Amino acid sequence: MNKVYFIGAGPGDPDLITVKGRKLVEKADIVIYAGSLVNPQIIECRKADSELYNSAGMTLEEVIEVIIEGVKNNKLVARVHTGDPSIYGAIREQIDILNKNDIECEVVPGVSSFTASAAALKKEFTLPDVSQTVICTRLSGRTPVPEKEDLEALASHKASMAIFLSVQMIGNVVHKLSKHYKINTPIAVIQRATWEDQKIVLGTLKDIAQKVKEAGITKTAQILVGDFLGDEYSLSKLYDKSFTHEYRKGK
Repeated sequence: MNKVYFIGAGPGDPDLITVKGRKLVEKADIVIYAGSLVNPQIIECRKADSELYNSAGMTLEEVIEVIIEGVKNNKLVARVHTGDPSIYGAIREQIDILNKNDIECEVVPGVSSFTASAAALKKEFTLPDVSQTVICTRLSGRTPVPEKEDLEALASHKASMAIFLSVQMIGNVVHKLSKHYKINTPIAVIQRATWEDQKIVLGTLKDIAQKVKEAGITKTAQILVGDFLGDEYSLSKLYDKSFTHEYRKGK
């Protein structure tokens, strides 16, 4: 039997899928992609005679049925997810069922929207003397968040933060963050990072909610917050001429 590949398609730009991921899409016999989020240009490289399924309108059971039938018929199946499938990708529930059916799986990582958003801003999450921790989280919605991971509790660390799936509740996001971050803390909202219609809104906790409203952003956006978005930080020791390490002696 063949196996199924769970592929991270990246944040949107067709060139940001990995080489390995693209090669698998190119030779796959069956392509199942998350059509509500994955840029359709990414799967244009598929074989003309491959079977194509848009999972946006499918149930878990329907997706699994297509995969199992395909693999048992020795077809290569590419299950294409947006960003990196390990973050809010809902792949675990698929893989567990496939394992029970003796279907071999492989996960091909991709570029996440939170790193793509930082790239769009030309910012670094981990600046010396500012933050060495990145928190990826979301607000509770139809999928609940454990109480201990409430945004207000996480904000107490004042780390660099990437907030997924929450821009439609930007007012609530600001309210919770403001319990611990200063009101002038920089914050950015990046909609459809790396897509041709990418939109960036910059502000502080004081004014970002109004700016997002004026920009008409209600979905498919990443919220980045923290002092890493500012301009004050210490230089890295890695390239400090007085710093000795394995590959260089300090002067």
